[in-house]
Amino acid sequence: MQTFSSLRDGYNAVVIGASGGIGSAVSHALEADARCANVFKISRGGDISLDICDEASIATAAEAVSRQIDSVDLVFNATGALMLGDTPPEKTIRRLDPQIMAWHFQVNAIGPALLIKHFAPLLAKDRRGLFGTLSARVGSIGDNRLGGWMSYRAAKAAQNQVVRTASIELARTHPQAVLVALHPGTVATPLSDPFAGNRERLTPDQSASMLLDVMNALNPEHTGSFFAYDGTRIDW
Repeated sequence: MQTFSSLRDGYNAVVIGASGGIGSAVSHALEADARCANVFKISRGGDISLDICDEASIATAAEAVSRQIDSVDLVFNATGALMLGDTPPEKTIRRLDPQIMAWHFQVNAIGPALLIKHFAPLLAKDRRGLFGTLSARVGSIGDNRLGGWMSYRAAKAAQNQVVRTASIELARTHPQAVLVALHPGTVATPLSDPFAGNRERLTPDQSASMLLDVMNALNPEHTGSFFAYDGTRIDW
């Protein structure tokens, strides 16, 4: 992606989870776009800090952005986690731990829902706006053929339902907005390192560029959908 051509010249972008591999790459790509006026990089230890498990901090971060600009054109949520500490995803329901499952829902479903709650209203009502949130192909119910990873899969599936439901509500007040779930591919980041094996992985820059290209091409008719980094639609 050379420029984000579908947004107005001088657009404002927000990247949440900007300190991670994909979030950092997305931030750098947007900063390199001459048509982008501002990139607000939000992370746990950033200039604008945010804890995905704390709604008060999410609300404070959104307020910090709104104090500096009138409206936002692009929001990209790059938060998410696959492991709690050294605990790997469970391979069988016999290994299901309710506390770890609750943590997955907090980080991968409830957190993103709260980001939509507080940041989607910052999108302008009278022009195009984009909100993309990282999900995962393993969150697809229709595409699940291997089983395993129940907590992570279920939390990502819940996030997908949040996106679908919130997009319907958002369309009533922001008819030009597009809210989508995105699968970044298997990316060379610490999240995928323990499970990569010999599998070929995308670099964070490759994934970020492809995801932004996908978002750039979306129309309001695509809102509430689930797309992979290569532009293909993923079954819910």
